[in-house]
Amino acid sequence: MSATAGGDYPVTFSVDYPDRELNRVTTAFRIIVAIPILILLGFLSNAGWSSSDTNVDSDQIAVAGGSVLFIPTVLMIVFRQKYPRWWFDFNLQITRFGNRVMAYLALMGDEYPSTDEEQAVHLDYKYPDASRDLNRWLPLVKWFLAIPHYIVLIILFFGAIIAVWIAWFAILFTGRYPRGIFDFVEGVMRWENRVAGYAFTLVTDKYPPFSLDA
Repeated sequence: MSATAGGDYPVTFSVDYPDRELNRVTTAFRIIVAIPILILLGFLSNAGWSSSDTNVDSDQIAVAGGSVLFIPTVLMIVFRQKYPRWWFDFNLQITRFGNRVMAYLALMGDEYPSTDEEQAVHLDYKYPDASRDLNRWLPLVKWFLAIPHYIVLIILFFGAIIAVWIAWFAILFTGRYPRGIFDFVEGVMRWENRVAGYAFTLVTDKYPPFSLDA
């Protein structure tokens, strides 16, 4: 794939490679160590799910391990052609937090996920001018248009799980995260974030590239 395949996409994502020996103990017990932050993330995610029979709250939808404002954003773009800045900031920050937790679970660093600091996980959106940059009707169908990406991502997620499992053994024996595996897992997360930015946080109308590259 071309190194510039997604270079100008308005959703950017990267994780700093830990070019050092990682902590074998916290790596070995990462699932246990991560329980407190997973509980916190679960509470935030539950804000996007109701206890109704459908289990889907009318105001929010879970994305990237967190819970973002979705339906209100759709309605605001469709009827007012506005994307309130505080909604945008909330969606960005909750998605950043979810990604820090996911990167930690993927063994991509030893630093415990912060609720507010960027740390080694970098996610950014370009704030859109809704009246100029966003088609008012596309939010109604973006989730459907992204179906080809969902299919590819399911396959990539399985591959990423296997890759992290291999990395787990590599870190336990060598203390290092194999760079090729790291780049692949980072690429899968980047792909997912681009799709989420297009279909759920609705920050762009530009269709996500089919690419793992930055």
